Amino acid sequence: MTTSIWTPSSWRSKPIVQQPQYPDISALNHAEATLNNMPPLVFAGEINQLQNDLAKVAKGKAFLLQGGDCAESFSEFNADKIKDTFKVLMQMAIVMTFSASCPVVKVGRIAGQYAKPRSSDMESSNGIELPSYRGDIVNGIEFTNDARQADPERLVTAYHQAASTLNLLRAFSRGGFADLHQVHAWNQNFVTKSPLCKKYQNLADQIDQSIRFMEACGINATNTPQLHETSLYTSHEALLLGYEEALTRQDSLSGNWYDCSAHMLWIGDRTRQPDHAHVEFLRGVKNPIGIKVGPTTKPDDLEKLLAVLNPNNEAGRITLIARMGAEKITDFLPPLVRAVKNGGHQVIWSSDPMHGNTIKASSGYKTRSVDAILKEMKGFFEVHRAEGTHAGGVHFEMTGQNVTECIGGAYMISEQDLADRYHTHCDPRLNGEQALELAYLIADTLKAARQ
Repeated sequence: MTTSIWTPSSWRSKPIVQQPQYPDISALNHAEATLNNMPPLVFAGEINQLQNDLAKVAKGKAFLLQGGDCAESFSEFNADKIKDTFKVLMQMAIVMTFSASCPVVKVGRIAGQYAKPRSSDMESSNGIELPSYRGDIVNGIEFTNDARQADPERLVTAYHQAASTLNLLRAFSRGGFADLHQVHAWNQNFVTKSPLCKKYQNLADQIDQSIRFMEACGINATNTPQLHETSLYTSHEALLLGYEEALTRQDSLSGNWYDCSAHMLWIGDRTRQPDHAHVEFLRGVKNPIGIKVGPTTKPDDLEKLLAVLNPNNEAGRITLIARMGAEKITDFLPPLVRAVKNGGHQVIWSSDPMHGNTIKASSGYKTRSVDAILKEMKGFFEVHRAEGTHAGGVHFEMTGQNVTECIGGAYMISEQDLADRYHTHCDPRLNGEQALELAYLIADTLKAARQ
């Protein structure tokens, strides 16, 4: 277990991976100093409330829905895109809330998910080698030498776009856009247009009947604010530690340190080494932390991580996000679940059925199959049912836009359809209809798991 004194900059003495090479270090220092003087994006009280909500998930009294863009784009930053993502998350949440008969904690991959880890530092095309695209917070996606140079000013741009996104999300959450009646009306519209209309109509009818029953009992948006507004928390992968350190603040009341760039942060599958910089930084902030676990994760290594990141075994502190692949989930997840259970660790187990199921279509596009995504999710629930543990959440890369990036689903997007609206800057995302379709399809599984 790590026992050295922690400071917001103590990570700088540790080995670090997945970092861009900035050609101008003085410009980088200036950008980080600028961020250090900016107001926090989120606040200690909000972060504490998220941990309280996630503690209920860890104890089986709530469910976690985490979703959003694989990598947010500067060029596609606009109000409609933010609204559409918020809308789909609300639609998915009401379906899951009703099915599981428990609260759903909603966390977006939004307002900060600008950086992406890469499998290689360099990328080649037509015999030319350039630095890999690492997300808009680092460099440009265009395959030119100028665009691919790491630009520190992008750190400041990311901050301003995150601030604007948060401002709009707070307005949507509190201004009536999340009203239960409105969200259900969107769902009804989806059901009537879906090729699987009959399959979903029964659940939609049950939700409609429940809303009418509440109204007959005098429970409405006027006297029950929970029907009119909601909470949506933000999250992103804590990859660029200079950015994260610059937005870390000490709470004046408790003296605790909080990374105020987002409510929740996670460590990726490539940066979870217990003695490296990313774990060192995140062990000292009070934010809830996610850890991506994949087929290469060993039970002993996972227990070491939990000892470092959650030495007091606080409920709601750690979410383990399983990303195994549809064909591997039932083989690789059980040993990890058993180790965590036998160690008495209070964690949330969440399923990321996206990252382990990326394939390359014959057309050359990266894609994911909705059938494979659903298969991994079913395997995730089966493992937890067999082990007597709680399947606590799901984690999707999705967008509210009408993209064609994942194949299959009720609308049967084919490999030939991918070129129609393939807009992602990194990994393929579920579109709004596919994401909501999955919410309906897992409803019965979630209900059975709760029982």
